[in-house]
Amino acid sequence: MTKNIYLLPDAGSDCPMVSFVNLIAGKWAIPILYRLILIDEPVRFSELQRAVNPITQKELTRQLRQFEARGLVDREVYAEVPPRVEYQITALGKSIRPTLDSLADWMRLNRHKMN
Repeated sequence: MTKNIYLLPDAGSDCPMVSFVNLIAGKWAIPILYRLILIDEPVRFSELQRAVNPITQKELTRQLRQFEARGLVDREVYAEVPPRVEYQITALGKSIRPTLDSLADWMRLNRHKMN
């Protein structure tokens, strides 16, 4: 009987797990995405920052720009004084919820087994 051995892909090929980790890299990526999924309506920057406290304004801005560039978040700017900007999860962003739910369930089940 032969054993299946999974090798890491060549540096030039696309590994879906590496791509996923790059997508959610950073301490705040998952909390931001998950909060936007749960809210599921347009939310102002300051409200989102309070919901994901204690994230800095700089980090939230950086993460939201990355999500917007990847099609996970929509950004709407209103021509008002003062300017109003709202963010909302896209359908593509919502589609990651089962994966995040699964990760949360795994963590709840296994947290006590880890050092």
